[in-house]
Amino acid sequence: MSTLAPERSTGPLVIAEHEGWAEIRVNREDKRNAMDRASRVALLDSFEALRGRAKAIILTGTGGSFCAGMDLKERSAEVAQGREDAGEQWIAVNMAIRKHPAIFIAAVNGLALGGGSTLINMCDLAVASTRASIGCPEMGFSTYPGMAGPAAQLSGITRKQAAWLVLTTNRISGETAARWGMVNECVEPEALLPRAREIATQLAQFDGVALSESKFALDRIPAFITDWQQAMDHGQMVNSTIRGKSRAQAEGLARFASGQKNPGQGV
Repeated sequence: MSTLAPERSTGPLVIAEHEGWAEIRVNREDKRNAMDRASRVALLDSFEALRGRAKAIILTGTGGSFCAGMDLKERSAEVAQGREDAGEQWIAVNMAIRKHPAIFIAAVNGLALGGGSTLINMCDLAVASTRASIGCPEMGFSTYPGMAGPAAQLSGITRKQAAWLVLTTNRISGETAARWGMVNECVEPEALLPRAREIATQLAQFDGVALSESKFALDRIPAFITDWQQAMDHGQMVNSTIRGKSRAQAEGLARFASGQKNPGQGV
């Protein structure tokens, strides 16, 4: 693993760039890392700044929370002032993750409520701490979780599992999230960031074009393509796109043909 780079503060975020990957930590511990307007703007700005520089981006939180969702006190004050674009801005943050060429890894260190659970599902990969507590409290406000609910169902968990989050307000543990497939792994708290960084370092070995095109293919199948023949044809098209944008595939095949090992090929 590469040596950890110095961190820099950007408003409510702490960012560290490494060779081929980056780590973004929401730094509003006193607000349980809830997303206020400044945090949303900072995330959008940081995503754009890291475009083309980071092949993988870790998202995590400070202290005992990953993200407690939207900052409802700020949002309530803004609504009273006639400003009601917070929801659209939060959607923009989440869609920026889906559309970004980097692979996003959620390192779920603790409480993840509402919009925090949305972030987990929007990320491509996720590792949770055994201290993680994930839920949707919106029903207690007589509200459907307008982003967390759809994100849960699109993440691939079952309808019954999504219903548990949406309807009951009950939280699930990191272990349950791993069993459901909402996160890839659940580890002890002290192993969380080392594991997320290990995955990011592994991803940084690979060609950026191949990673991003494969990420986008994961969204298209089966979201838009459900027919088997079309899916197989689409897979061929994805590789054609990679070859058109990067020499990495041809170089990797040449290394293999000559007996050299490629990253991730094994011992």
